[in-house]
Amino acid sequence: MKHANARAAWTVEDLEADQTWIHELDDGARRALTAAVRKAADPAKTLFDYRREDFDLGSAWPAITAALREVRDGTGFALLRGLPRDGLSQAEFELLTWAIGLHTGVARPQGKASPFMTAVRDAGTVYRTGKGRGYSSNADLDFHTDSADIVLLTCYNVAKAGGMSMVSSSVTAHEVISAERPDLADLLHLPHYFSRQQEQAPDEPPFYPNPIYDERDGLLFSKWNRNRLRSAQAIDGVPALSAQQHEALDLLDDILRRPSVMHAMYLRPGDMQILNNHVTLHSRTEFEDHEDPALKRCLFRLWLAPPDGVALPESWRPAYRAVEAGTVRGGIVGKAYDEARRAFEVRQAADLGMQVA
Repeated sequence: MKHANARAAWTVEDLEADQTWIHELDDGARRALTAAVRKAADPAKTLFDYRREDFDLGSAWPAITAALREVRDGTGFALLRGLPRDGLSQAEFELLTWAIGLHTGVARPQGKASPFMTAVRDAGTVYRTGKGRGYSSNADLDFHTDSADIVLLTCYNVAKAGGMSMVSSSVTAHEVISAERPDLADLLHLPHYFSRQQEQAPDEPPFYPNPIYDERDGLLFSKWNRNRLRSAQAIDGVPALSAQQHEALDLLDDILRRPSVMHAMYLRPGDMQILNNHVTLHSRTEFEDHEDPALKRCLFRLWLAPPDGVALPESWRPAYRAVEAGTVRGGIVGKAYDEARRAFEVRQAADLGMQVA
């Protein structure tokens, strides 16, 4: 199918010809963000204690909203450059990331311990296991989507070497595979089974079904994570993949890495990358880190449900818990979801005029 948003089906050549997906903050905007964080920061508060009105983003907000429009209505991803990195501690930069998130949507939990903010750094995790997570390893990652409408990633420190970020359009990949092998493209619209990597909430099974592609209201949606699919194959009750399904998934991964499809970039300190998980997939190369703890690679990640989120295919419900437009949905609820987290969601949703599932 043709996506209702034609710009979501981009190639690398398109991105190079039209760089309106890149946004830059000026000195005044950087000063406004620094002032907002330092005025609001309170060591006695947790992230859940802050409200959107605590942070006046001032002249930085127009550039941030322009980037968000690009994520929603354009290519499906944007790069915002020039966040005030120099002079901010890691804790202040994390709070800045949270402040932008409070103006953007409702943060979603991201794992077993139900964190709503994740520091993306090498913690020694082994990625390709039944409970491995890529964000806490230094491994080369498969192309994947995160479990939320939007992922916002801010860069504080870069690695000594490696750690290149790659983004591909899942809409473009679907067009390519449909042209080359329409028989395999059809298989990607059937349910596939993904492991929850032993992070499921008490009311969730250890795996869930989800097609790689599905449609709703003229829009094409994608959800893909080979590591979780591979892990699910070892779980009782998960159907074995057929030879044709393996062929389709291998071709998809091949297309995502083709030079004409895959855009590669290195994030630098002060960059913020925003991705629409429904029309893009992302990956990262292996990296070598610094010995000095103060220099080690560190990024901060938010998963967000935005107030202008579109309705999702019904097949997304097992993963997202809700598919209705403008609802708080997605994330990995985990095992530590409690009243404090629920209260934050309800309060933040009310501030943004959203419904809580």
